[in-house]
Amino acid sequence: MGLLHRPVDDVELGLNIDDGGLLRMGGTILGTTNKGDPFAFPGPGGRKRDRSKEFIEGFRLTGADALIGVGGDGSFAILRRLAQEGRIKLVGIPKTIDNDVGATESAIGYHTAVSVATEALDRLQPTAASHDRVMILEVMGRDAGHIALAAGIAGGAHVILIPEIAYKPASIARHIDGLRRRGRNFALIVVAEAVPDPGGKRVRQRQTGTYGGIGHRLAEVLGPLTGAEIRVTVLGHVQRGGAPTWSDRLVAQAFGVHAMDLVARGSFDRMVAWQNRAVVDVPLADAIVAPQTVDPLGALVRTARGLGISLGDG
Repeated sequence: MGLLHRPVDDVELGLNIDDGGLLRMGGTILGTTNKGDPFAFPGPGGRKRDRSKEFIEGFRLTGADALIGVGGDGSFAILRRLAQEGRIKLVGIPKTIDNDVGATESAIGYHTAVSVATEALDRLQPTAASHDRVMILEVMGRDAGHIALAAGIAGGAHVILIPEIAYKPASIARHIDGLRRRGRNFALIVVAEAVPDPGGKRVRQRQTGTYGGIGHRLAEVLGPLTGAEIRVTVLGHVQRGGAPTWSDRLVAQAFGVHAMDLVARGSFDRMVAWQNRAVVDVPLADAIVAPQTVDPLGALVRTARGLGISLGDG
């Protein structure tokens, strides 16, 4: 939150700070946060106060002509409000591994997160087969199941559980039993972090309040139902680091060029997006009106079912 500092904590981008390594880095070099809403900024004792005017003033002090915001729907909602109140010229670039920003088929980071989860399945399969185990892989995704669904298909999972499709433990157990009868001595299960437990409750971590733990809860339930030895792997923040895939690098640079084009021609309150194999721009309001979750009748869900993958509802 460098715009809240006085003097403003900003960095002028140039070749002097990039030796070519930025393209190969994951995460952010800016030290940004998703916990510092300027309209309700956390302070001493847990109290929150409105520091939006300081943010707007800080932006003015930089002398910048426009603001290019990089983030997800939550960040965009805050930035758009700040832009409207401060008359800041704003362009958005979607970046979230959850891929839940509306009006774009892909957000920066999503492909890399799917690649990491797919590799995890590649590594879990041999040990599952060697020891006759059911392996549960818990992945991120917030309230959307995009990572779980894509990685599950690409990584050869036998069961994929996503928050958009309700499941029944008995259905999963029957599917695993069917695999055994057909000669498969192991099973790979991918579960998105926001999938509720069998009682319908979202599982959260005690310390942070964020999603996490559904993998272990499922293991407790499925163990007695299947009689299988079950192991759980929670990828967590491993999905957020490492070198980005070629596709994320490509999309990020295409987004950046288009965002600068928008600024140059004076087109603001827009978000760049990937649609039909091309970079376009859409009204920012359209991108944040609702999160883009998995379509239960969409192409990837149909693909999973066609491959014989259980979604826990059969």
